[in-house]
Amino acid sequence: MGHFYCPSRDFHNRVFITPCIRIKRLPVIELRGNGYERGLQHGKRLKTEIAEVFKKWKENIAMSAKRDADSVITEFLDATNFRPVIRRWIPEIMDELKGISIGSGQKFYDVFAFQLVDELWVYLDRKAHMNGDHCSGIGLSSTVDHPAFVAQNMDLENYMNGYQILLHMKANDTEPEQYIMTCAGLTALNGMNAKGIGVCVNTLLELQASDDGLPVAYVIRGILSRQNKEDILSFVKTVKHASGQNYIIGVRDSVYDFEASAGQVTRFYPKADQSGVVYHTNHALMNHDVKPWFSNYHKKVTAGETKNGNSEIRYATLEKRLDNPGNKSSVDVIKAALSSKDDSQNPVCRSYTAGSIVFTFSSIIFTLTGQPSVQVTFGSPDKTEYKQFFFKKGN
Repeated sequence: MGHFYCPSRDFHNRVFITPCIRIKRLPVIELRGNGYERGLQHGKRLKTEIAEVFKKWKENIAMSAKRDADSVITEFLDATNFRPVIRRWIPEIMDELKGISIGSGQKFYDVFAFQLVDELWVYLDRKAHMNGDHCSGIGLSSTVDHPAFVAQNMDLENYMNGYQILLHMKANDTEPEQYIMTCAGLTALNGMNAKGIGVCVNTLLELQASDDGLPVAYVIRGILSRQNKEDILSFVKTVKHASGQNYIIGVRDSVYDFEASAGQVTRFYPKADQSGVVYHTNHALMNHDVKPWFSNYHKKVTAGETKNGNSEIRYATLEKRLDNPGNKSSVDVIKAALSSKDDSQNPVCRSYTAGSIVFTFSSIIFTLTGQPSVQVTFGSPDKTEYKQFFFKKGN
């Protein structure tokens, strides 16, 4: 990634150099057919990229766990039982994983494990009590002044840099057209369908997890495969969640924020007036189904006694920017918030640097009403421009 530099002149006509936004084309992969056919196309078209990112993924696991990556993955999969709940709720996606495996030439158990980004963090957290600060999400219900939006900065580990992919899934007999922002070899990080349904997610590592719940990537795909509001909300509230996660879900003109744990799904409102503006980072505020080793932190943060952590500072940034009466809600306000570095040590926008652990993999804005569209960046929004994609009319 990085940026390039442009010559400019000041009012004394002196030449100086300033950093410019780099325009890098986001790979868009069109997928058609049933689950297996989509997976096969994904695997074949991104075979080289998947091989590269899987190698870096395993190197990252080995570095984090200080053990051989294959043994960690095997132990992780042996300690969990996600397949039955996946088959119950989204059976066709297992065929998609088989297609990715065959198309890319990667082992199925590696493809399956690679989907479990948050669940592996949960597993390693049990051993190391890691800090999982990353991602900042926003949702705005529609008003007479603006359409409905769901947006976020998706922050991921540095090894994923350069493997950003936008999947354009054509409608089939059971699912509407979808745009899914993700990494090569991964089925979903967030997304939107042609029916005005969008979802963004933030990790809530302190919430209780389940070894046999539905992993985050499959919850996302389950939401995007649905078209009815009641069905979507029932699914999110009913399914047993594998890991603590915040879901900002847009259903046409309305937005919903749910803090989900293995034993509880709680709707969250940033303000008591329930104004239709939601935002979230990486600490739970309404769901109290917390892991024992996070209980003291959770009590302090919900009481407002802890405000200097990374997640709390980013949350305060979103609150200040989105609740400012002088800021008329618009896509420009959202972009400014997602590009912000109000606190230099704890920014909402994290530019990629070689020495950092986490960076803003992509910034995403889903416009749900009016003319539905998807805007995404290849990397952090301070260094790359948003590229906009529209759905086929009538889908």
